[in-house]
Amino acid sequence: MGNRKIIAAMLILIALTVLVALPAAAQSKKQLTLATASIGGAYYPMGQAMTTVINKHVPYLSLTPEVTNGAVQNPRLVGDGNTDFGITNANTAYFAFNGQKPYNKKIENLAAIGNLHPSVFHIVVLAKSKINSIADLKGKKMAVGPAGGGTIPLLQSILAEYGMKMDDIRANYLPYSDGFTQMGDGNLDAAIGLGGYPMAAVMEISTTQQIRLLVPEPDVFNRLLKKYAYYSKITVPKTIYKQDADIPFVGIKNIFFTKKSMDEKLVYDVTKALYNNLDELKAANATARQIDSASLSQTPIPLHPGAKRYFDGKK
Repeated sequence: MGNRKIIAAMLILIALTVLVALPAAAQSKKQLTLATASIGGAYYPMGQAMTTVINKHVPYLSLTPEVTNGAVQNPRLVGDGNTDFGITNANTAYFAFNGQKPYNKKIENLAAIGNLHPSVFHIVVLAKSKINSIADLKGKKMAVGPAGGGTIPLLQSILAEYGMKMDDIRANYLPYSDGFTQMGDGNLDAAIGLGGYPMAAVMEISTTQQIRLLVPEPDVFNRLLKKYAYYSKITVPKTIYKQDADIPFVGIKNIFFTKKSMDEKLVYDVTKALYNNLDELKAANATARQIDSASLSQTPIPLHPGAKRYFDGKK
C-alpha cells in the first residue's frame, strides 16, 4: 500500500507540474500589439490577417491587433511606445516623421517595415441625394471618420481645391461603420472612408440602399496629383459598388511600421514572416491582393534596419 501511495503522489505531482507548465509556456511568448483603426474600415481586418500570418511564422511572438482612431493616431501611439507596430498612410507617416501638420513635432522614433495595400478615398451619398459633386458638400452634414483617422488630411487637401475648409462642412467624427449607418438612416448627408476596396462599411450600405460615389473632376484630379506626390489615381471596377461606370478614386499607399528602437532580429523575423507569405495574407484578406510586391521597400520614411536586412537579402 505504501508503494501505491507513493506512486499516486508522484502521478499527482507530475500532473500538477504539467498544468502549471502549460500556461507558463504560453506566457513565454513575446506579447506585442499592432495599431489598426476603427471597425468598418480596411485596417482592422488587414491587421487581423497580418497578425495571424506573423504569429504562425514567428513562434516566439504573439502579436495582437488593436482598435484605434486610425492612421493619424497610430504614429503617435508607436512613437510614444504605447503600441509596438502600426499601419498608416504614406502621407501621414511622412508628416509624422518630419513634424508637419497635423503633427506639431517630429516623431523620430518611427521606422518602416514595408508597403501594404493602397487605400482609396470614398465620398458616398445616397443615390436619391441632391448632392452631385464635391462642391455641393458645402454646409452639409458629413461623417468624416474618427478624429485621429487618415481621412482628415486627405479631405482637407480635396476641399482646398474647391476653396473650402473643414469649417465649411458640418463634420461628424464617427467610426466608419457608425457614419455610414447614420447616413443610411437619413441623419447625415454624406459619409467618407479611406480604405482598400471593397471597403466593408461601403459594401454594407450598398447591399441595402443605392449609393453614388463622388470623385474630383478631371482638372481637379490632375491638380491634386501634381501637388501631392504621395497621391495616385486608382480605378475601381464598377461591379464592386454596383455603379454605372468604373470609378477613378484618389488613392494612397499604406505602410507597415514600428519603433526605430525595436529589436533588429525581431523586426527581421516579422518582415520575413509577412512578406515571404503574402500568398497566405492574400488568401485571408481580399484587400491584401492589391499589394504591389514590386514596391514593398519603397516607403516614405526610412526602413528599420531589420526590414532593410530582409530586403537587401532579396536582391
